[in-house]
Amino acid sequence: MRRREFLGVLGGAATCPLVARAQQGERVRHVGVLMNGAATDTRLQSYLAALKQGLGELRWVEGKNLQIDIRWSAGDAALARIYAAQLIGLTPDVIVAITTTNLIAVRQATSTVPIVFLSVSDPVAQGFVANVAKPGGNLTGFSAFEFSIGGKWLDLLKEIAPGLERIGIMFNPDTSPQSEFFVRSIEAAASALGVQPVVIPVRATADIGPALESFARAPNGGVILTSDTFTTMRQRLIVDLASRYRLPTVSSNPSFPKDGGLMHYGISIHLPEQFRQAAGYVDRILKGTKAGDLPVQQADKYTLIINLKTAKALGLTIPLPLIGRADEVIE
Repeated sequence: MRRREFLGVLGGAATCPLVARAQQGERVRHVGVLMNGAATDTRLQSYLAALKQGLGELRWVEGKNLQIDIRWSAGDAALARIYAAQLIGLTPDVIVAITTTNLIAVRQATSTVPIVFLSVSDPVAQGFVANVAKPGGNLTGFSAFEFSIGGKWLDLLKEIAPGLERIGIMFNPDTSPQSEFFVRSIEAAASALGVQPVVIPVRATADIGPALESFARAPNGGVILTSDTFTTMRQRLIVDLASRYRLPTVSSNPSFPKDGGLMHYGISIHLPEQFRQAAGYVDRILKGTKAGDLPVQQADKYTLIINLKTAKALGLTIPLPLIGRADEVIE
């Protein structure tokens, strides 16, 4: 054996008992994570990596003092309930739940395990927390949309397509229960603008084509896509169908116009950074802070993205003032 190899073995023999004692003396904490979307989504994987990195920076290391159990609900409410029950069965110290659907599933599975939520619209209006400053109970997290944005989505479509007479509101009621609140906001704005709102529920991929075809049979229609993992996962299909049936469409998802959709308007959040911030909340809870004592963080900046190429294909002329207000224009 070479001298360097001998010293390496000797050093390892000397340090192994110390490492073992450190690991035995420190209780491993368990964090459950219920992600939306599919595990194959590289964007969502980057968010998860940011959460893990944030925990690592706070000295929570997988395999040493931390175990992370992850499930992916893939925009399926039934899967969300199954995986929420599985995660609670693993007796976690904290659960991280992404989106309203996942949060509802976790709340149904536990009323005691601390929960940190992300991408949940107006948690006060939905009855998840008492108020944002001091949520109370076992929940805290990061809020997404205010439901009043529904009226703004309609205003923007009406500005782009002044002849708009009907507005379809598409979402999956099972994976976007919060959309009922968006619908109320859109209906209030539609009444003032003389536009007829039409709810378009879709529960399976096969529902989307027939639903849009049926809606498009009457002229002067447009579509709003509310926040919904189900429709987001089928975004390219919806873009193609909106183009085929010449339906101007606005989405809450910022990638929508980049995939060829007409327009996005929604909250401006750097999600990897928000997942890193969520790691800070998990850290504080693991160290003894009650989830209900941590304030809910709210988004306060909004982004408008317009695809001019899509507008031209739809025969629409975007008003110059609206182009000037856009944060990004795709040509």
